[in-house]
Amino acid sequence: MKITRRQLLAAAGAVPLALRAQKRPKLAAITTTYFKYSHAQHIVDRFLEGYGWNGTHHRPPMDLVSLYVNQVGSGDLSHERAGRFPSMKIYPTIAEALTLGGSKLAVDGVVLVGEHGKYPRNEKGQTRYPRYEFFQEIVKVFRSSGRAVPLFNDKHLSWNWEWAREMYDTARELKFPFMAGSSLPVTWRTPSVEMPLGAKIREAMCVCYGGVDSYDFHGLETIQCIVERRQGGETGVKWLHAYRGDRFWQAYREGVWPRDLVEAALCHSHTLTPSRAGFNNDFPSLDDMRRIVRNAAAYRYEHTDGLKCTMLLMNGLVEDFNFAAHLEGRREIFSTQMYLPMPPRRASLANFFSPLVNNMEQMFLSGKPTYPVERTLLTTGLTAAGVESLYRDQARYETPHLAVRYQPAKESTFWRT
Repeated sequence: MKITRRQLLAAAGAVPLALRAQKRPKLAAITTTYFKYSHAQHIVDRFLEGYGWNGTHHRPPMDLVSLYVNQVGSGDLSHERAGRFPSMKIYPTIAEALTLGGSKLAVDGVVLVGEHGKYPRNEKGQTRYPRYEFFQEIVKVFRSSGRAVPLFNDKHLSWNWEWAREMYDTARELKFPFMAGSSLPVTWRTPSVEMPLGAKIREAMCVCYGGVDSYDFHGLETIQCIVERRQGGETGVKWLHAYRGDRFWQAYREGVWPRDLVEAALCHSHTLTPSRAGFNNDFPSLDDMRRIVRNAAAYRYEHTDGLKCTMLLMNGLVEDFNFAAHLEGRREIFSTQMYLPMPPRRASLANFFSPLVNNMEQMFLSGKPTYPVERTLLTTGLTAAGVESLYRDQARYETPHLAVRYQPAKESTFWRT
């Protein structure tokens, strides 16, 4: 039988895949700091120890063999972990962690966890976590080695939009699989529902908690991982307007965002603060909210296809992430909660990191991201835009640079169990 050129090339390409399937991938973890309850602990520990997954104790079919820690403090766990797991070695530089002390890239995947640690804040209140700087060091090894491997970046890409865009463009240039983000898009949902692919969404909202340049990113992710499934896919965002303090409450009273979506989102909260003593299931009035909520903030923005979204930070009222949306042709509001179970004194469990690590594993094994990094690029830009609007005395901020277009993954990636 005659073998065609296409069959020959296909056979040649299959050899590395077969060899790769026979060995356990080696990973490097590049972290800012590694202490109890830090993101590094939650992520790296799962690669070392395994984690509960769909009724079994799952051990990743790969080995985390090297670790870099930028800041080692009194509560450091990295040396204890290295002592218990001799297959993992701590290296003094990022380059050495990737080359295993040699001269060329010697791992099959990289986990970048640039969250927590003592880093300076700029005049806008942004913490200057060195994710971009770490990324640059990683890419330097990729370039000098003549090859690149899959890379996962925890949370948003950078506090600086231009740097985030450069990270994205570099990954495309070097053609390595790149994923980023947090647990919000992949954790459980209550109820366990997904936006129909191709749905027509008129307005969307997340009611959540936390601070600016921190949990605001999570609220934006909550919205984006659902609305990206709308008809036509993602088109980008053309402006954002942030509100805080008295201007937040004035905008609320004036109906700048839909109150029925606020109510629908709050009705999913597991942590809604009672507005009066002795009864735990009442619904707070606007005056109740103003009394209960601390440091209220909102980001309202419009996508280039006309979809409007609002993210409300309502500290003191809720401690979870709740979504609601108006859909064309549907009377009922579409709503759900991104479930992040983290009871007091049991934060070490933080089970919502398990689906995040599981998605990383899938990328490291297949060489294909499970969801588009463009989502994180856009939410990174929205986070920076919210900070910028507040910095500009809560003025509307035009965002032509956020013309980020992409199509969502067809299959849902949130945890169903």
